[in-house]
Amino acid sequence: MSSSVPQKVRGMQDIFGEYQRYFNFLKKVARHEFRKNGFTRISTPIVEMQELIVRSAGIGSDVVSKEMYSFQDRKGRELVLKPESTAGVMRAYLENFLDEPQPVYLYYIEPHFRYDRPQKGRYRQFHQVGAEIIGEIDPVLDAKMIHIGCSVLDNIGLKGRYKLKLNSLGVAKEREKYVQELQSFFEARAHLLDETDIARLRANPLRILDSKNEDVKELLKVAPKITDFLKKESKDFYSKVKAYLDILGVEYEEDHTLVRGLDYYSHTVWEWVDGSGRTQDAFGGGGRYDDLSKNIGHKESVPAVGFALGAERLIETLVDTGVKLRNKDAIHLYFIQLGEDATKMILPLSIEARNRGVNSMLSLGTPSLKVQMKKANRLWARYVAIVGIMEAKKGICQLKDMLNGTQEELRLSDLLDRVVANIDAKELDFYSPTKDFVIEEPKTDSEPSENS
Repeated sequence: MSSSVPQKVRGMQDIFGEYQRYFNFLKKVARHEFRKNGFTRISTPIVEMQELIVRSAGIGSDVVSKEMYSFQDRKGRELVLKPESTAGVMRAYLENFLDEPQPVYLYYIEPHFRYDRPQKGRYRQFHQVGAEIIGEIDPVLDAKMIHIGCSVLDNIGLKGRYKLKLNSLGVAKEREKYVQELQSFFEARAHLLDETDIARLRANPLRILDSKNEDVKELLKVAPKITDFLKKESKDFYSKVKAYLDILGVEYEEDHTLVRGLDYYSHTVWEWVDGSGRTQDAFGGGGRYDDLSKNIGHKESVPAVGFALGAERLIETLVDTGVKLRNKDAIHLYFIQLGEDATKMILPLSIEARNRGVNSMLSLGTPSLKVQMKKANRLWARYVAIVGIMEAKKGICQLKDMLNGTQEELRLSDLLDRVVANIDAKELDFYSPTKDFVIEEPKTDSEPSENS
């Protein structure tokens, strides 16, 4: 059937149902891991100045050259839907956190936008779970961030299903010498490069290390390695990161072709990959970016390290590998009331059910009993309480156990006791936002005032 309703934009997706449950689970695990490590949450604007992203990612990066969602506002300012969060978090840090105790620990769970070819686990609107430690340089922070990312992956059910790849990019002066040698090496073998890699070689030779060309992959085995150009200080920093990872029990695999996709990294970089060998095999990654603040216009370098995980790729991996989650939205008790008197009796009972941790739902409108039973089945309701005209007069209900297919007559005053007794206590929901209130006791006359 044709429809005049506009379809969703290609590369975007609606998040609901089972997928949303996995998304909520991922956010819950990440929030818990970040909070217990001293992080607080930050949300940066969806829209940033285009110049911020160009300065941070680099004019030759894929993000800037072909993936940005950019536009002008009514005053002609060049804006962009944020393709990643690190630049925005650094901007927010420089505007708001310079006078705070250092380093600052921030995490985010944010939507991002890149005009890329949509594929499994890769969308034009996508979400990242990430964290940044800004304002201190210490190799233990790099190891700490890696360990936190591993803990998130382990605790969502992916333990043993990923590999950690590790490398060092040194500092800018060391990379300059390395880039010259790398460029000379590949220019002498340009006949083996495709158009993409030739463009990378001209614009940003480091990006050729991320080539998908099989000939180039073979050449990289004998090409110059960044670690051969590191000075003592950078080598020591990298060695300490690895030593701390060993202490933390984090297994890693060194990959000296690893550069990450953005130009602001220095020293440690890493990726978590699924080991499939596919072109898109990364769950996420991160690294140190001590020069990003200067790149975006700050007067001096601010040391920082961070990582981000791709939510969609993680969720789809969890589904594919058969990781199951408890459905906290499952309906424990579905009320079917037939007639106004029944509705008046059930309405307060449904509120009491919620107060006792029972997920309940009312049938609404005036459909038949048959229609309402079909709805209860589709909602996978555990119990159905039926109150008709006669039941309302007697203060009873017909309680149907949808799992066992049995039915019994029960007084309404006994209904909730029966249901609660047969539901796993872990499935009862007693969450209340009022628990977050801080209640201050009023001062008595005997207590001194602030001015006394």
